[in-house]
Amino acid sequence: MRALLSVYDKTGLVPFARALRDLGYDLISTGGTQLDLEAAGLDVTSVATVTGSPEMLDGRVKTLHPAIHGALLARTDLPHHQSDLDAHGIVPIDVVVVNLYPFADTVADPATPFADAMEQIDIGGPAMLRAAAKNHDRVTVVCRPRDYDRVSDALRSGASTGALRRDLAAKAFSHVSAYDAIVADYLRDPAGAGFPAEYTVSGTQAMTLRYGENPGQAGTAYARRHAGSHIPGILDARQLGGKELSFNNLLDADAAWNIIRGLDRPAVAIIKHTIPCGCAIRKNLDEAYAAALAGDPVSAFGGIVACNREIDEATARSIASTFYEVITAPSFSAEAQSVLGRKANLRLLELPAARSYPVTPPWDVRPISGGLLVQQTDTAPDNAASWRVVTSRGPTDDERRDLAFAWQVVRHVKSNGIVFVANEAVVGVGSGQPNRLESIAIASRKAASRANGAAMASDAFFPFADNVEAAHAAGITAIVQPGGSVRDAEVIAAADEAEIAMVFTGTRHFKH
Repeated sequence: MRALLSVYDKTGLVPFARALRDLGYDLISTGGTQLDLEAAGLDVTSVATVTGSPEMLDGRVKTLHPAIHGALLARTDLPHHQSDLDAHGIVPIDVVVVNLYPFADTVADPATPFADAMEQIDIGGPAMLRAAAKNHDRVTVVCRPRDYDRVSDALRSGASTGALRRDLAAKAFSHVSAYDAIVADYLRDPAGAGFPAEYTVSGTQAMTLRYGENPGQAGTAYARRHAGSHIPGILDARQLGGKELSFNNLLDADAAWNIIRGLDRPAVAIIKHTIPCGCAIRKNLDEAYAAALAGDPVSAFGGIVACNREIDEATARSIASTFYEVITAPSFSAEAQSVLGRKANLRLLELPAARSYPVTPPWDVRPISGGLLVQQTDTAPDNAASWRVVTSRGPTDDERRDLAFAWQVVRHVKSNGIVFVANEAVVGVGSGQPNRLESIAIASRKAASRANGAAMASDAFFPFADNVEAAHAAGITAIVQPGGSVRDAEVIAAADEAEIAMVFTGTRHFKH
């Protein structure tokens, strides 16, 4: 019996190789893997000895040889395959242990020269994994160190079944597929026109969830991988306390974190079912939390709180008076942890709230029945200085400040999103409605008297002047919207009649 070992990640390698040797396997290896095994006192045959050919082209060619791939691909149950092996003096290989060059880690540094990145594209490793996985009826293929103990136990007990080998083969093909997806992502010109004819997504399982959106649905979470610097997300958070995170917790925490990460001053967002119940900016976090909670204290119950500053004791005590599922912040003071830690089920997540987005974020991918919808991620920054005042009256300084804040929040609100803001605090939100008038009505009801003198943001243009009339009836005095409707002139005239200041952004943030 023979085992071929050629790995970059040498975690657990020596104990696994020793287990294979104790089970009677002859070990074959290459390069650094061979040196590590020999340093551990194990007898190893070099691949060059097996192939009769030295490594070539600075190590680019070493395992690409019939003596290796014939030994992996041969079906020894077929007499003519065995005859070919005998004719060429090839001995079958029964176990393959391979993991790949760290291409993703290499290109994570934007300063990596293109030529250096190309050298980290593994060729022999994927070829061996694919060959062994294809022939898994006979060959055991291992690409992840976490499987070493499982495989050695199975081999030791004689329980290396077809089911086990098939499971390992699936992992090998997944590993190669994810690796190739990152290489393709790197080679794809981000400034190129259009989308690729074939698109793959690479991810690594980050955590297993108790269930999906509902108990009858299984669920898990994958960390998205791509070629380039790491893109932070909610799965990077460090959990300090509370029970395990659920599918819905992660969705809502992600939505909350994405709102506050775009705000410079102390800010708090409260999210329920991915919709902001409240969001506010103040001179300190405790005041921001109080203003955010006031936005919709009924809906806030059982929601998610996100802060863009360290949570101190005063803020923690304010938060502790309401039931929440998750609190996210860049950090928690020791006193805050002590206060919030008394709630056994409350999840505390530490996650930096950096404002900037990556230069080339991965595309936004959404599943539909039988397919995927792919689009560029809506991360373009908004420049209030480029907004166009379209009414006779321009916004006051205070109105302009509230309009800017409302526009930052509305980009995170679902379709036909409407946000009312007063004194840099959300006082009413309408979202996910089949028409914009319904959203304005919902926001008006939530804001009540707080809508008097408030600013309003709309994620898309107004199709009719009745939207402005409804906003005026609620007490709104300033509006920000993209513009671009065929009835813009009617909409502007309605705003002028109501003495509402209105600005057009020229861009929309419709979120379906």
